[in-house]
Amino acid sequence: MISTLQSTETSANCRRRRIVRTVVGSLGDIHPYIAIARRLQARGHQPVIAASARHRKKVEALGLGYRMIRPDSASVSDPDVMRRFMHMQRGLLRVGREWILPALRESYEDIQATSAGAHLLVSHPLAAYARRLVAEKTGIPWASTMSVPLGFFLVYDLGVPAAYGFRWKELRFLGPTFWRAFRWLGKRSTRFLARPWYRLRAEIGLPPTNEPNPLGDSHSPSLVLALFSTMLADRQPDWPAQTVITGFPLFDHDGEAGLPPALARFLDEGPPPIVFTLGTAVATVPGPFFEHSIAAAGLLGRRAVLILGNNPRNRPPSLPEGVVAFDYAPFSELFPRAAVIVHQGGIGTTGLAVDQISAAKAVCATCESLEACLEFALATNQESGVWGGTSEEERRVLRRAWLRRQKSQASSALL
Repeated sequence: MISTLQSTETSANCRRRRIVRTVVGSLGDIHPYIAIARRLQARGHQPVIAASARHRKKVEALGLGYRMIRPDSASVSDPDVMRRFMHMQRGLLRVGREWILPALRESYEDIQATSAGAHLLVSHPLAAYARRLVAEKTGIPWASTMSVPLGFFLVYDLGVPAAYGFRWKELRFLGPTFWRAFRWLGKRSTRFLARPWYRLRAEIGLPPTNEPNPLGDSHSPSLVLALFSTMLADRQPDWPAQTVITGFPLFDHDGEAGLPPALARFLDEGPPPIVFTLGTAVATVPGPFFEHSIAAAGLLGRRAVLILGNNPRNRPPSLPEGVVAFDYAPFSELFPRAAVIVHQGGIGTTGLAVDQISAAKAVCATCESLEACLEFALATNQESGVWGGTSEEERRVLRRAWLRRQKSQASSALL
């Protein structure tokens, strides 16, 4: 199992600390911070979640401290707004210019108010711009977080923007030296976008900075928490030296509701289905995802479960036999009963899916047929599930080596 948070202290030897975690975004954004806050609370600390008003009920229902900060996150439920923010080429730019930076002063004021008496400040990437200013102004220790490896803007393990796809991958041969210069030029050429940040920094009496672009260099100089598992990405030479990989912080309870009874019956009545789902924000503008999901399940002759989110327009007018749809289901209970999980790559869903791989590997480790199972999977090219303690990705690498051995043995037999 992947730990929700690796800690170097025990409750017996650390004092009670007030730790304020600042989060901007959807439920998918806030869930990892709730997971960490609950773990800290269990260890005797006083965690506070500072988030938009729409998350207040959820946070307080869990017995966690809550403080309201701006900007409001209601836009993640607005299809028109999310359609702009999800644009392949311009989406991230619009998030900054139309949502985060216009509210920068209000964010700073709110975060400063919530930080009184705090021993540590922790920020979501979109809250890091205001949080950094508060940390520098108050002197309170600050840790930043990164929920996806792409956010590190790597030059060794080059990310592939969805907007450019394979055309971008073909340029990887240019190497780290080229991409380091390219990244630096990109930051410098977009520095003008940070003018609101520079203005606010000067107004509150902080000295000028020399980094290429504070919008792309928002890591804490003291501690960066990489909120994912090494199964997703391992440390790279160009990560900040102060980065600690925590594993996926997993939280998956909506009022402790459990599986909907109708879904539990569906799972009991047949073979494991394919689960199709999208992240909270992406489900606001799903496009034809669910229609294509139904068609794919039909072509494969498989049962399917659609998790639609809170947008009523996502519900198909009719469902074929063997396909069911629900607004919500706890993934930690649904995923172990799924044949395949199909989703857009949201970090919360990825973490819960990978957690199932870890659980399956733990079972494999106790099996006497581990080696025979793996050999069978390689020989028959099993592409799905965990076989012989290996995931699909690990078997792809192993199978290439296995095929080379088979070819070499066949050649030797002919000599």
